[in-house]
Formats: sequence, structure tokens, C-alpha cells
Amino acid sequence: MAFKINVSHKGKTFKVETEDEKLVGSSIGDKIKGEEISEDLKGYELEITGTSDKAGFAGFLNINGPTLKKVLLDYGKGMHKKPKGLRKKTGIRRPKGLRLRKTVRGKEISLDTVQINTMVLKEGGKKFEGLFVKPVEEEKKE
Repeated sequence: MAFKINVSHKGKTFKVETEDEKLVGSSIGDKIKGEEISEDLKGYELEITGTSDKAGFAGFLNINGPTLKKVLLDYGKGMHKKPKGLRKKTGIRRPKGLRLRKTVRGKEISLDTVQINTMVLKEGGKKFEGLFVKPVEEEKKE
């Protein structure tokens, strides 16, 4: 399965898709070389900041392995929606102290992982802004 990798640097994001399975076994927080993802990122050093699997479950840093787990969460990562039953008219945004049991995935990247978020720690030879520019095709002469 293809990995969709988001490489972010100073508010800009470069998106890459790869079929390569070199990242399987890596974890959130690991540092990787840019060459492992794409030849465009040669010389870059990246850090994995987050993952998401094929069902949309987020990867959590404090859960080991690539498996699914049900954990008790406060508001924050993995729990951002209002619970069912709350109306906008009541003025209650969220009940204080509410915790819900949610399914999340571990921090290790597996074949079930679809999206990998990374951030640039060190830039390579090619400038990051240069990654967005597509080469201009020469006009065909008729």
C-alpha cells in the first residue's frame, strides 16, 4: 500500500507518495534521511511527527507497537469532536472533565499506516521552496 507523506517546513507542506516500505518499523519521533522518501529530499533530515492508518485512527506516541488500542482520552489529539447529544443552543461547548474511550493506533509504522507526517530538521542541497516548482515543459512545435 502506498504511503502518503507530508513534509512540512515553516508552514509549507510538500506531499510525496511512495510505494517503498523502508519506513515500516519506524516510530513517531524517529529521525530519518530524506533519501528514504524521495530523491528530491536528498540531504534532508526529517522527524516523524505523526501517523494515520487506513481507517483514520491516529498514531499515539505513548502506545508501543503498531496495534490498535482503546484508551481513555481527554480533549486533544484523537478526541476533537463534541460528544453526541450536545446542542449549539445550550451554550455548552464541552462538559468539564469529560473523558471518552477511543480507539487509537500505536506509534510504530506498519503496512496499515497510510499517512505519515514529518517535519524538516535540516535542509538539504535543494531549497524547500524549490520542491514545489514543477519543471516547465517545452512547448511543442507544430
